[in-house]
Amino acid sequence: MTVGEGGNGDSLAQRNDRRRPGTSFQEMWRELLPIGRHPDSGGYRRYAWTGADAECRAWFRQQAEDRGLAYEVDRNGNQWAWLGDPAAGDAVVTGSHLDSVPDGGAFDGPLGVVSSFAALDELRGRDVEFAKPLAIVNFGDEEGARFGLACVGSRLTAGQLTAEQAHRLTDGDGTTLARAMEAAGYDPDAIGPDPERLARIGAFVELHVEQGRALDLSGDPVGVASAIWPHGRWRFDFRGEANHAGTTRLVDRRDPMLSYAETVLAARREAELAGAVATFGKIAVEPNGVNAIPSLVRGWLDSRAADQDTLDTVVGGIEKAAREYAGAHGIDLDVVRESFTPVVEFDHALRDELGRILGKDTGLKVPVLGTGAGHDAGILSGSIPTAMLFVRNPTGVSHSPAESAAEDDCLAGVRALADVLEGLVRR
Repeated sequence: MTVGEGGNGDSLAQRNDRRRPGTSFQEMWRELLPIGRHPDSGGYRRYAWTGADAECRAWFRQQAEDRGLAYEVDRNGNQWAWLGDPAAGDAVVTGSHLDSVPDGGAFDGPLGVVSSFAALDELRGRDVEFAKPLAIVNFGDEEGARFGLACVGSRLTAGQLTAEQAHRLTDGDGTTLARAMEAAGYDPDAIGPDPERLARIGAFVELHVEQGRALDLSGDPVGVASAIWPHGRWRFDFRGEANHAGTTRLVDRRDPMLSYAETVLAARREAELAGAVATFGKIAVEPNGVNAIPSLVRGWLDSRAADQDTLDTVVGGIEKAAREYAGAHGIDLDVVRESFTPVVEFDHALRDELGRILGKDTGLKVPVLGTGAGHDAGILSGSIPTAMLFVRNPTGVSHSPAESAAEDDCLAGVRALADVLEGLVRR
């Protein structure tokens, strides 16, 4: 679904040639910074198909049109800004996402989108001749904060999520994804795989703030991703019996909160033993009264590990412990795997090419590191060659208002992305 296009952009391109990339980055960052920011927490609540999301999408469109790029929204709600003819094929694409987790940080996602526009400004300032089409993309609903499934926009595009499955997704208020898209002015009946679009793309490079401290510890501002750990989300439903908190004897209780609490501790132990990570980060309780013993405690487990066998061992150990605890307390337990992403090895040839491009002038070896975080680049890796650049995060904090990156490192990321794009569009 094409929403609008810019003109040929000659005068805009010439104007952007005179724009300093650092200034461009700073201006865009200041414009985007207040959108969806909660006044109390200082974190961001940019959830899919909400008012804050609409503001971010309007910002993206404006950036595209200011640069004379052809603006487009695909059937799955992902935004595209094209330089050159998409139909020519073998396009080089960059970008990330603009949505957030609940009270998330400013950098996760937006840094990649802002850096992409700034990198294009840099390339125009260098008078680079583009032998291939170039596109910047904002993938929709990457974080899954509203509907509980990450990377919805890219999953739909790659055929890893069917339209029927997407239509069944609901938020905490019972609103379906389809209804939310329709309310935002998009056609939910059009969503689905988009192989024709993917066939036009020769390479996708996503820049992202590092969600960890590997670069801070190595002293490098920018790194290249090697792989994404296998990871998934599991729902644990502990069912007991509601009763009065003040009159029911302890020995007469079937309290699912006890089994849940013991399972949370078991998750930590299993992860520590395996060198993995496991987190119960979301919980729902019924009837959710201070003076009521719960009838249901529903907890969501997120677990990630460097390889599949380790992940299976961790999750299997957690479930085994949960069933033992539940049995001891007379609690019924259901475990449902809600989502899963296997290990993603980024395209080796493209990854090596990024390292070669970034090291060609300095002779330095760019650090290559794995990550436990999922990304749109990981979803698309099964369909097209993908790669990632990471920008140093001095604290390693992510999915939090404390998430940060120094301006000098952000600009180093812009230059690195521009170098990579220049090398790819000229090949």
